[in-house]
Amino acid sequence: MNDISKQKFVCVDCEATGLDPQNDRIVEIAVMLFDANEVYEQMESLIDPECLIPESSIAIHHITPEMVKGKPYIQNVLPEVLRLIGNHIIIGHGIKFDIDIISAAADRNDIPCSIRHNRYLDTLRMARHYGESPVNSLEQLRMHFNIPLEGAHRAMSDVIVNKEVFKFLSKQFRNTQHLFDVLSRPIQMSSMPFGKHKGRQFKEIPLQYLQWIVNKGFDDDLTFSVKTELKRRKNGNHFGQVNNPFLNL
Repeated sequence: MNDISKQKFVCVDCEATGLDPQNDRIVEIAVMLFDANEVYEQMESLIDPECLIPESSIAIHHITPEMVKGKPYIQNVLPEVLRLIGNHIIIGHGIKFDIDIISAAADRNDIPCSIRHNRYLDTLRMARHYGESPVNSLEQLRMHFNIPLEGAHRAMSDVIVNKEVFKFLSKQFRNTQHLFDVLSRPIQMSSMPFGKHKGRQFKEIPLQYLQWIVNKGFDDDLTFSVKTELKRRKNGNHFGQVNNPFLNL
């Protein structure tokens, strides 16, 4: 069993032109190899995406066309990124997106890339399991754990914060395998993470909306949580019936 405190991990974060790994492009990337006590290696780079950066994305990461002009293209940076990642366990918040957009960039540029085969730990799902932060965004977790602010929402600042968040979230696990075992099962969420009912408890959300969510193919944790609530209501335990002494009169 691998002791988490002695295990090396690599934290990755990409800022991009959008949220579609196949069609959007990386505009900044940061990677850090670390363990519980030491940072061994790190790198970051702005990337010229060779396309427009939508205003909606600039509003999030504040990376403008002027900032990436003259910066390296992704094919010039990826070999070093992939070398640093190696076969380490990858850490990230919503890390599947970062893995997918890096892999897509490697495919487009005929760069050998095997990171889809790396094991990974998503701190978003770890936070859901932890369950004690009212919101599981990286910024809210930073504040919840009193982690110092690292500056604007940029790739390396997010990596630094993510590394510290991971350290807090992993404390409850005996070893790396224990953590993988827990995350191999769907996690029961307490509230809706997005949309018009964001932040509301599942028991407060209209039935029709929950049924819509189930049929949309969202992530396994959300689907599991909604199905659990639907099953609870089907069994006659929904909030309109709980503790009602006149129900059977």
